[in-house]
Amino acid sequence: MTGGIALEGVLTRLVPTTDDDLDLLASWFADPEFVENWGGVPLSRQQVAEKYVGRRRPQVESFLVYAQGTAVGYAQYWHAAATEGGIDLVLTAGARGRGLGPDAAHALLTHLWLDLGWRRVTVDPVATNVRAVRAWEKAGFAPVAREGSSLLMEWRPAR
Repeated sequence: MTGGIALEGVLTRLVPTTDDDLDLLASWFADPEFVENWGGVPLSRQQVAEKYVGRRRPQVESFLVYAQGTAVGYAQYWHAAATEGGIDLVLTAGARGRGLGPDAAHALLTHLWLDLGWRRVTVDPVATNVRAVRAWEKAGFAPVAREGSSLLMEWRPAR
């Protein structure tokens, strides 16, 4: 758990979400372009409130991703076991292609590895989302399996 502490990347800052972020997140998750590769279906305000403003802590930790002081995306990590789990990340259309995704992923990985002792982290982008797959590869993830339309990728710390 972050304990409400922001995580710092080089280009990004990840700040734990709160109920105060509901309006922003609800607008993003209602946008078909934003959720295109996040389940593909816009979400209701109630669904966003239940899942993305920190109400699932400590099992799921939720963050707003900031770049140059502007909120540009959402990230979360979730526990699968004591030393492993997964990351999910989505950026607004205008924030894509600028290296912000890999930077935010590095900030999360640093926290998960150094602070929480995680030894394995997974992501599962849509396999045809070439931009996302490349971004995860830049963050140090490698493909391990294909599961339906998703590509399972994992990161493990260097030994």
